[in-house]
Amino acid sequence: MLTIGVLVSGSGTNLQSIIDSIEAGCLDARISVVLSDNPQAHALKRAEEHGIKTCVITKKELPKREDYDRRAVEVLNAHGVELVVLAGFMRILSPVFVRAFPLRIMNIHPSLLPAFPGLDVHRKAIESGARFSGCTVHFVDEGVDTGPIIIQAVVPIRDDDTPETLRQRILTEEHRIYPEAIRLFGEGRLTVEGRRVRIREGRFPEGVLVNPAIEDE
Repeated sequence: MLTIGVLVSGSGTNLQSIIDSIEAGCLDARISVVLSDNPQAHALKRAEEHGIKTCVITKKELPKREDYDRRAVEVLNAHGVELVVLAGFMRILSPVFVRAFPLRIMNIHPSLLPAFPGLDVHRKAIESGARFSGCTVHFVDEGVDTGPIIIQAVVPIRDDDTPETLRQRILTEEHRIYPEAIRLFGEGRLTVEGRRVRIREGRFPEGVLVNPAIEDE
């Protein structure tokens, strides 16, 4: 069984999807601790409702990023964490943190990386004229949204989409692919070769997607 620690700052819908997958028997893992920089994060309540230990470390306590990250690493190690999962954690991790868990930190980003890293990605995707967006689970490295890509889901952008409508459709896919990425890691099926993540015995789709659809097809 894989022991994971989840870092959160907000509502925790991706945390909930992971909890649901564990409780449904689809993911052989346990969450040993949920850590937050925000004492008001609803994600903490979600964790407590499922009997999961929580820990809050605020920026006010440790304003220097490296000091904060050292403390967070201590907490995670004390709880036996094997994989760190970022689920809406609104802090950029320092090298201190990343080097403590090499290729053992996952993040989910609401775009098809490497397109649209950073913030406000749904507006950027729509304004760019892109026909597709989606979400990406990747390993975290010392850059921002630059780590090796594990799994992606594609969502078409509609002519009438707003950033909010696109966000909602992408969020549904986030809840599907994040537990899957964790499952693949726990089963030892992920190998990183440079920037490529190889998936042992992975199933890969055939065909193409076109948006808008070609009427003759």
